[in-house]
Amino acid sequence: MLWYAIASLTLAAAHFPLLAVGIWALAAGAHLDLLDKVMIFAGLGLFFGQISNSNAHELIHAQARPLRRLGAAIYTSMLHGHHVSAHLRVHHVHAATDADPNSARAGEGFWRYYLRTMRGEFVAGLRAENAHRSRGGRRLPLGHPYVGYVLGGIGVLSLSFAYLGGKGLAIHLGIAAYAQVQLLLSDYVQHYGLRRQIQPSGKPEPVGPQHSWNAPKWYSSAMMLNAPRHSDHHMRPGKAFFGARTGCGPDADAALFPARDGGSRAGPAAVAPGDGPPGRALAKPRVRRFGIWSLPRGRGRLMP
Repeated sequence: MLWYAIASLTLAAAHFPLLAVGIWALAAGAHLDLLDKVMIFAGLGLFFGQISNSNAHELIHAQARPLRRLGAAIYTSMLHGHHVSAHLRVHHVHAATDADPNSARAGEGFWRYYLRTMRGEFVAGLRAENAHRSRGGRRLPLGHPYVGYVLGGIGVLSLSFAYLGGKGLAIHLGIAAYAQVQLLLSDYVQHYGLRRQIQPSGKPEPVGPQHSWNAPKWYSSAMMLNAPRHSDHHMRPGKAFFGARTGCGPDADAALFPARDGGSRAGPAAVAPGDGPPGRALAKPRVRRFGIWSLPRGRGRLMP
C-alpha cells in the first residue's frame, strides 16, 4: 500500500538527520542545560531503539534491494549492522531454539542475555554469511556484508569525530549503545523462555504462534510498526507490518502478554537489577502453558 511505503520511507529519511542533529545538540548545544540534554539523550535512544529499529527491521525484509540496503544503513549508523545478517540468516531459521543467540532462555536475566547476545549474534551472523557465500561460489571479499557493517560503522563515527571531536564521538557511541539495549530488550521479551519441541528427526518443530510473545494493545503495537505482533511475523516474514495480526490462527494458540498492560511492563521489569525473567509481566500460568522449561535451581523468579 502507498501509505505504508510513504510512512516507512519518511521514518527512514528522518533517521539520519535526527541522529546528526541530536549528536550536535548534545555535543555543542550551549543553550541546553543538563536536564535538556538528559531528556534529549533518552528520547533519541528510545526513538532509535524502538521506532527506527522497527522500521529498519521492516525494510530488511523488503523485496526490493534498495530498501533492504536502506534498512541495513540504519542499523549500521547505530553500530549494529551485523544484526541484519544475524536476524535474517540465524534468528528466522533458529528462533525459539538454543541455536539462536537472540532467543532468551528461561531464567536468564536481561543483562546476562545482553552480554551473551552482543557477542553471540555477531559471531552467528558472520558464520551464516560465510556459509551462504561459500554456497554461491567465488565472491569478492569486499562484497561481504560484514565489511560494509564494519566500514560503515567506522565511517559514521569518523564523521562525528571530525565535526564534533571527542565529545561527538562519545555521544554517538552512547546513543548507539542505548539504542542497541532497546533493540535487544525487544528481542529478549519477544521470545523469552519459549522453545520449539525437538521432533524424532532431531529437528525442531516448525515455528508456530506459540513461539513468540505478542502484545494485544493496538496503539503500542502501531508505534512499533506492529513488531509486537511477533508470531505473525515469524510465520509470514514477508508480510508488511500493516497486515500483521496479534495471533495466527486461534488466539488460544498465541503467547500473549496480559491484556491489561500489553507487555509494557515486561521491558522495565527485565532491566531491573537481578537475574530473573521479566517479572510479573510474564505471568506464571502463561509461561507454563507455552512450554517453558523449568528454571535452573536457585535462579529466576516467575511471578504469578
